[in-house]
Formats: sequence, C-alpha cells, structure tokens
Amino acid sequence: MADIPPDRLSSDPRSPYYDAEVLARDVGIRFKGVEKTNVEEYCVSEGWIRVAAGNAKDRYGNPLTIKLSGKVEPYFKNPKPG
Repeated sequence: MADIPPDRLSSDPRSPYYDAEVLARDVGIRFKGVEKTNVEEYCVSEGWIRVAAGNAKDRYGNPLTIKLSGKVEPYFKNPKPG
C-alpha cells in the first residue's frame, strides 16, 4: 500500500470505492484548506466531497449527503505499519 491515499474513497461498505485496509490507517481530509471530520466520500481528481446533511435519513435509513466542490487533500493520520 502506498503512502498516498487513493484518488477516490468511500466509508460506505456498499460502495465500490470502499477499502477497509485504507480506512484502517485513518484517512484525514482537508477541504479548501479546512480539516473536515464528517466526510462520507471524496474524489481528488474531480474535486468534491460528500458530507452528511445533518441528521436527515433516506427511506432506507442511510444518511442523506450533499456534494461540495473544491480542492480536496487526503492524507494518512497514522504512519504505515511495518
């Protein structure tokens, strides 16, 4: 595994962009220069993040998300093991 987070990552296990091994290293996100802790999914190349829209849920009980555009900078909070 590289020391650079993937271009796109999701915290939802149903997503094709979900990667438990990468998430175990605790990925941090800087969005427009500000640290964000509520990011559900991000894409660096397209320049967007998805964040939960308050406590709202869809009809299946999943959190509703909104897509925000801007500069996305992912990084690993924990060093590479081993």
